[in-house]
Amino acid sequence: MKSILIRNILLNGKNTHIRIEGNRFSEIGDSADRQPADTVIDGEGKAIISPFYNGHTHAAMTLLRGYADDMPLFEWLHNHIWVAEAKITPRDVYAGSRLAILEMIKSGTVFFSDMYWDIEETIRAAEEMGIRAAIGVTFMDRLGEEKIRRNFEFLRQWESSELVRLTVAPHAIYTVNKTLLAQCAEIARELNLVLHIHLSETEQEVRDCVSAHGTTPVRWLDSIGVLGANVVAAHAIHVDDEEIAILKERGVTLVHNPASNMKLSSGCFRTKEMLQSGCRIALGTDGCSSNNNLDMRESMKFASLLAKCSYSPETLTVQEIYQWATVNGAEAFGLNAGTIAEGKLADALLIDLNNERLVPGYHLLSDWVYAADSRCIDTVICNGRILMQNGRVENGEEIIFEARKVCEKWR
Repeated sequence: MKSILIRNILLNGKNTHIRIEGNRFSEIGDSADRQPADTVIDGEGKAIISPFYNGHTHAAMTLLRGYADDMPLFEWLHNHIWVAEAKITPRDVYAGSRLAILEMIKSGTVFFSDMYWDIEETIRAAEEMGIRAAIGVTFMDRLGEEKIRRNFEFLRQWESSELVRLTVAPHAIYTVNKTLLAQCAEIARELNLVLHIHLSETEQEVRDCVSAHGTTPVRWLDSIGVLGANVVAAHAIHVDDEEIAILKERGVTLVHNPASNMKLSSGCFRTKEMLQSGCRIALGTDGCSSNNNLDMRESMKFASLLAKCSYSPETLTVQEIYQWATVNGAEAFGLNAGTIAEGKLADALLIDLNNERLVPGYHLLSDWVYAADSRCIDTVICNGRILMQNGRVENGEEIIFEARKVCEKWR
């Protein structure tokens, strides 16, 4: 079992030593350096904080970053993105996923919940690069009966690894029929998997649902037995007070994607009401074609400022948004992670306190949410393995070269 010793690192305002054995924090305190370690890191001038857990994204869509901008969601999706995606091959998904993971590591993310195609390629990329992932087996009516049948078989046959697990991912109520939604909910409960779905993202989605089913998306999903504590719902913007109460009662985790919501003009998340309800809320970036990056720290700032602009300066404190981006995201996907504590999974960021954005340093967490950028990250550790050190990720240049190469078809 390999070990890492981090000496003289700032944790919660105090200098200490931290020992990692295997994939867990084994000891925190002055005695942690009494035994030798395979790797020793000098933490002088640095702080250790929890990394990010991205609750909703489409990793391979890094290939479509900047491809179609400045238009409403349904026009963007139907007339541009889905047309472009018809040209994407499994090789492209692998290249795009590796590019996404490179970006996520460099910006402090050690876990992502994905929803896309050719998932074997995204799984391969995550395993090779050492990052945690919950990879969605995506369901849509347009896949056809044979592909849908194979997706269900894949879910039953797959065995989770130390880093990668699967989720059941019906895309949305406007792309998945009632029977298939019910089947997705059933297999998710049977196999004890997360069900990951887009929900109430736009006003049009709500209008169409009322027209088709006589009620709103949250009420309709609840009426057909989809909602439960294993459900992770991305967006959940256009919901009323009663629907918020339903989501809380069912234990649904909501993933706020502020940058994507603002860029597509989808609407504003009801932050104050969600907080008051006690709903569990996590944070996501969405995909690069609608964000246009995978920087969770930036999403923290956007979420906080959007809430303050919509309500008051006191709404969504740095402690609350940091919890959304770390602990809540980890918990939603069953990970014993998100805090730096003995026994927790060894995921961490080492932050350079001498970066100009962290000076004078009155309040580290406030600086991390409102002032910092990814240049402040020196080291990224995931599952007890160093993924980035001194700002460098192994094979980064080759990953960028391959991504550029596969994108030539869209130029």
